[in-house]
Amino acid sequence: MLWQLTQMLWVGGLWLLHIGLLPVLGRIGLAPLLIDEIAGMLNALVVGFAATCVVFQALVLVQAEGLASLWRDIRGQLLLMALYACAMYFAARIGWPDAVRWQVFSYLVLGLSGLVLVLQPVPGWSGRVREAHP
Repeated sequence: MLWQLTQMLWVGGLWLLHIGLLPVLGRIGLAPLLIDEIAGMLNALVVGFAATCVVFQALVLVQAEGLASLWRDIRGQLLLMALYACAMYFAARIGWPDAVRWQVFSYLVLGLSGLVLVLQPVPGWSGRVREAHP
């Protein structure tokens, strides 16, 4: 259940920011520079939160499936890709602030790896319903 909760929070937060919140801010009539400032601040917060959730999900995966699952399992590979995208986002933001395209690319890789991760099964859950024994 913790896997699904953290996944919902970071993947949902990433997509909700760009599909829901930022377009609404433009529709209500805020100045474009103000929207850009809000987007820049919220993007960094959401990517940082996503990195924290990805690390937590990696720990859950390692506990359920073992350490080798980080590079052998598709879920582990997607988590490593998401963590790499978070690191690249902050590297481009801090080290090369004018490279907005690299920040957007890293954000897109993070969002798409999250969407593919949502389609994968929860670690340690076979999908069968367990019967209660009296």
